[in-house]
Amino acid sequence: MMGRVGGKMRQEKRAVSTMLAENVAYLRERLGVGKSFDVLHLDVEYAGREMAFFMIDGFVKDDILHYIMQFLAILSEEKLCDNPLEKLLKTYIPYVELEKTDDLNRVVDGVLAGPTALLVDGVSYAILIDARTYPVRGPQEPDMERVVRGARDGFVETIIFNTALTRRRVRDRTLRMEYMQVGRRSKTDICVCYIEDIADPMIVKSIKGAIAKIDTDGLPMGEKTLEEFISGRHWNPYPVVRYTERPDTAAAHLYEGHILVIVDGSPSVLIFPATFWHHLQHAEEYRNKPIVGAYLRFVRFLAVWASIFLLPLWYLFMTEQVQLPAALSFIGKASEGALPLFAQLLMIEVGIDMLRMAAIHTPSSLATALGLVAALMIGGIAVEVGIFSNEVILYFSIATIGTFATPSYELGLANRLVRLGLLIASTLFGLYGYVLGITLWVIMLASMKSFNVPYLWPFIPFSYRAMRDVFIRSPIPLKNRRPTVLHPRDPDR
Repeated sequence: MMGRVGGKMRQEKRAVSTMLAENVAYLRERLGVGKSFDVLHLDVEYAGREMAFFMIDGFVKDDILHYIMQFLAILSEEKLCDNPLEKLLKTYIPYVELEKTDDLNRVVDGVLAGPTALLVDGVSYAILIDARTYPVRGPQEPDMERVVRGARDGFVETIIFNTALTRRRVRDRTLRMEYMQVGRRSKTDICVCYIEDIADPMIVKSIKGAIAKIDTDGLPMGEKTLEEFISGRHWNPYPVVRYTERPDTAAAHLYEGHILVIVDGSPSVLIFPATFWHHLQHAEEYRNKPIVGAYLRFVRFLAVWASIFLLPLWYLFMTEQVQLPAALSFIGKASEGALPLFAQLLMIEVGIDMLRMAAIHTPSSLATALGLVAALMIGGIAVEVGIFSNEVILYFSIATIGTFATPSYELGLANRLVRLGLLIASTLFGLYGYVLGITLWVIMLASMKSFNVPYLWPFIPFSYRAMRDVFIRSPIPLKNRRPTVLHPRDPDR
């Protein structure tokens, strides 16, 4: 039977019977034994008692289950005469991860998640043997966050692997890995990870509460679906959480007082809360000497600002020559093309997005050919026939390089939309549109919050010490204080 409480579907408890036949009949129906070829039911008899195994083929570790069955096969009948449940759990099933339950619906959910269920005639409990394995790739370096020097391991699609990669770097005794499930049908495993002695308990409670309120069938897109449920502001393009596939980056945020959310089936870990400036950080800056890291950060910031403001500003100078400062007179006027300047910029914006999508769907063996075709079309033929002017290609290339230099993929896409909005505003209202567009953009960012943390902190509200650390990659020994905006329980590093 199904009930509905607080907007969520709730299954009524179905007690495990002492009669094995009743339990087997219920589980066969609920699990679809005989309808799904990968759901296995095995009737066995050990120590004079009838027993039944239920498991999912592909999830169970054959060698471990075979070893357990061999061990049970040598038991004599008198060994399970008295208190068979406790003897099986504590003595005769030699395995680490064992759990008992008296709810058959819990058994159904457990088997579908991977563990093997063992039911014994005359026992009103079922035993869940968590001897499962998932198809998984190796912890390779993530493509989106490569470094020249540093660790080459990255998160994978299995939650247990990801928690292990995190614990390998954070051996704090107060590191907490709290288990949750989301999805009435998917039962997606989720881990909320934080250091209890550092993280603000109010932020932890807020995140866990937001996850617990999610009422949906499942998380088809993993961590992205979860983020949409708990972050709000669905039509705002700017991300209020940070994604990472690097365990060292995740560990660094844990030490600051952030909270991680790990979703089973996804290699990306969510970091809460996250400000605008968190999306501009990269591990490469901390893999070099402080002065080199500071230089790299300066170049990256320059590239990001260019990706947002350069193209609309250049368009403004070209269409309103009186606005062009004398010091920039060498820019001159753009050469005439077959299309108006705004149409050229709009076409190349859309064209680059088409090229990016084509690159995603193109096999790696054909990627070089695609690049050559794009270079010929945009860089050569399109200019020769007069569709694009050389200046448009130049300045749009600078803006595109800045987009790709943005460490956060989500922030880069959001900045592209802002650039397009500034371009339209400059076209319609000239200088006033450009200034007004920037003003509205800053107001929008200043009004955003990520779990009560101002999105533009430490710029708005201003904090000198924290703002210095944003623009200058300080030496690690000098960074002896955690970010105050996170309200860490232990403010000293």
